[in-house]
Amino acid sequence: MAKKGNRIQVILECTEHKATGQPGMSRYITTKNRKNTTERIELKKYNPLLKKYTLHKEIK
Repeated sequence: MAKKGNRIQVILECTEHKATGQPGMSRYITTKNRKNTTERIELKKYNPLLKKYTLHKEIK
């Protein structure tokens, strides 16, 4: 029987774009190890709508 792994998929959403209220949304999907990283992750990723690097936070 297959064992459930510690790596899970998470969705990162731009915080700056959400605050502006413009249409559209910048989201990225990545994986994290839930055993080593229990808190929500925050990464600087490129937002093509704002054309700059912004802070993206985990939403799921």
